[in-house]
Formats: sequence, C-alpha cells, structure tokens
Amino acid sequence: MGRLFGTNGVRGILNKTITIDTLIRLGYAIGTFFKGGRILVGMDGRVGSPVAKTATISGLLATGCEVLDAGLAPTPTIQYDARFNDVDGCVIFTASHNPPEYIGIKVCGPDGVEIQREDEEKIESIFFEGKYNLVGWNMVGRVRGIVGSIERYVEAVVKHVDRESIARNRYRVVVDLGNGVSALTIPYILRFLKCEVYTINDHIDGFFPGRSPEPSEENLGMLIKAVKAFDADLGVAYDGDGDRAIFVDENGVFHHGDRSLALIEDYVMEVKPGATLVTPVSTSQIVDDVAKMRGGKVMRVRVGSVDVSWTMKRLNAELGGEENGGIFYGPHQPVRDGGMATALILHILATRGESLSETLSKLPAYYMVKRKVSLKEEVKSRLLSIIEEKIKGEGERVEKIDGLKVWFNDGSWILIRPSGTEPLYRIIAEARSYERAERLAEEYSRFIVETMKELASS
Repeated sequence: MGRLFGTNGVRGILNKTITIDTLIRLGYAIGTFFKGGRILVGMDGRVGSPVAKTATISGLLATGCEVLDAGLAPTPTIQYDARFNDVDGCVIFTASHNPPEYIGIKVCGPDGVEIQREDEEKIESIFFEGKYNLVGWNMVGRVRGIVGSIERYVEAVVKHVDRESIARNRYRVVVDLGNGVSALTIPYILRFLKCEVYTINDHIDGFFPGRSPEPSEENLGMLIKAVKAFDADLGVAYDGDGDRAIFVDENGVFHHGDRSLALIEDYVMEVKPGATLVTPVSTSQIVDDVAKMRGGKVMRVRVGSVDVSWTMKRLNAELGGEENGGIFYGPHQPVRDGGMATALILHILATRGESLSETLSKLPAYYMVKRKVSLKEEVKSRLLSIIEEKIKGEGERVEKIDGLKVWFNDGSWILIRPSGTEPLYRIIAEARSYERAERLAEEYSRFIVETMKELASS
C-alpha cells in the first residue's frame, strides 16, 4: 500500500503529484472515515487551495458529510473553531511553508488537533482499497458558510495574557505576514493589545511575491531593516498558514525558534514548577537547560506537530514547541499557533519589564546550522539504513527517535532525517560554537551526497 500522509498532512504539487481525481477520492476516504459526519473546512491563501478545497468537498459530500466552510483563515483559527462548531472533524487546506506550487490537506479531529498516525493510516487504507461509503443521490451532504471564526480566535488568544500590562507599554511591533492568511488575525490581536503595528507583505497572495512562505533568516531581510527603521520593540514573521512565528529583537537580530520557545518555556515553568515541555528531537539543548534550571521536564518525540500535540494530550502537558517557531500552548490549544506565540512573548516582556534582547540574553547560548540535500523520493528510505551502517561508532551515542541523531563527546550533535513533506534530507547540527556546528553540517551533507552517489552506481 502507498502513502499519502507525510510529517504534516498530505502535500504535493497540484496537477502533478496531486490530481483532482486524487483530491476527490481523498474526500471520499476522509468522509468515510468520519462516517458522513459534520466537517469544518478552511484554507490558506495559496493559488491551489480553492481547487483543492472544492474537489475534496465534493468527495466529502458524496459520503453524506455536512460541510461547514470557514473560508480563508489561519490554520490555528480553524482548529480553535472546531469545538465551537461541535464538529466531528476538520479538513484544512494548507501547505504551510512549502513553495507556492504546493497544496496540502491537514485532517483534524473534533478538538482541532491533527488525527493520530494510526488514523492517517486508516484513511490511507480506505483510499487505496477504494472502500468508500458513498451515499445515494438523495442523501448527499450540503455546504454552508460560517462566520465569526476570526473574532472568536482573536478573543481566545488575548484572554491568556495580561492585556493591561501589554497595553501600558504601547509596544511598536513590525509584522511580516509573508502574503499569508495571518493578515486576517495578527494585526487585530496586536491592536487589541494596544500595540502600534507596522505590517509588511500584508496582502494575501498565493504566489508569495514578498518572500518565501518559510520565515527563515535569509528571507527576513526586509523585516530586520523595518525593525531598525521604525525603532520597533520587536519584529515577528509568520509562515504561510500562520501556525508558526519567528522573532527579531529591537536591535534587528534574528532569533531561531528554539530561543523563543526556550523563553516561553522559562516563563511557563516559572509560573508552574514541574511543567512539561513536549518537543521533537530537532530542538536545541537550550530547552533541557531551562527545564533543569526551573525544575521542569522535557519529553522528546518525532518531528511533526501530530506527535507533539498527541503527546501533550496524553501527558496533559502545559507546553509544546518546535525549533521552526511552532508554539503549542496547552491552556489555549495543543497545536501550533503563531498568534498565541506572539501574545505570549509580549506578555513576558511586559511582566518582566525587559526588552526582547535583554530577556533572551539570559538564556544559554547554542549555535545551530541547517542544511538540505535534495534526492529522488524513491531512495529516501533506503538511504537512511545505509547511512546508519556507515556512522556506527562515529559519536558517543546514536538516537533513533526520528532519523539518526549522533551525539559527540563535546556535547554537539548532528541530526539526519528524511523530510516528510519534500524529496530531501534535512541535516541539523548544534554546538557551543558556530564553527563547530557548521563543520558538522558540511561534513555530513557531503557524506550524504557521496552515499547517494554510491547508491546510484551500485
């Protein structure tokens, strides 16, 4: 049997790796899985999302589903609205940070959390075996639009922070919305908190003309300049569907998602000693240092928001996070939420009376370097076992929670794992110095390229 779901839902290129026929049949499979129930749908601003949504809805209706359409909205907004609308599940059309040509389908349960891996496999079985529960012509479902999702979400976010303390500071915030659907929520959250807001790339455009939908350091030059030009207190950038946030301090310094996560972790574990953070193996050691200092716990899981969310639910954990800027705040909802992350950072700054650079400077310092190695999809899984055999004995220990994570005696590490959303391998190296991290990343990137060549010639 083939695979549909990757690390975060189903993704591919419209009319190339995902066809209209595939989308309709996926709608059949999802509708069959939810037994013709009540389904909330919403989408990001990608060019292909309306096509993906329309085709998939057709499949859902054919299985008797009632579809509630929230229209354009950030992913965490739709996830939050699931409980309000008392639905059996959600289908969100987003490819998050992927290039513009990609579309994606994320399937969530009645609480807005992505369904578990075993449920993804059930949908795949229905899809590949063609065991659809299609209803008669007089039993097909109907679609109706809903309103108020944005307003409900904004109100839910701001109730978790000290609005008066934030308002007194009148923070100046520059937000790079990346031509994504965060434009529908983030400015309103900030204005509700009495911030002075400056926006970049604030019109929704599925071609992402302002920058790539991935809020990486190399894509945020305009934000960094704007923070300095407007003498802002901080800058924030979002991915295409608004579930991740990356921060720039008042000096225009970019901070990786690990550091903003560690800052929020420090706050959560300060107010609730013994709290648990759930985070993937790709996250910096900084979170372990903070937990040790605050008497909290860290639980490591596979890369992917599904694994973080479900582990949080199982442990009733207060916080989850990823190195890519994903923050899962349990008291709000155990899913990635860029709006909630932004409000929490402002709350921390206001209650501590410090600037972003000041409060971040108190955290331990680590350096992380990331690389990508493109390859053909069919060799991704074969390559990992070959790499594992080759690196035996390279470091102090090897972890296999997800991919291969090699630890070295100096505390540095390298993570090698196949991407669940694109035909490539991701390499992450971390060390106490940038030079050491860069050397590890370069060495293992070359190692993977050479291994691929050997595989191709064998």
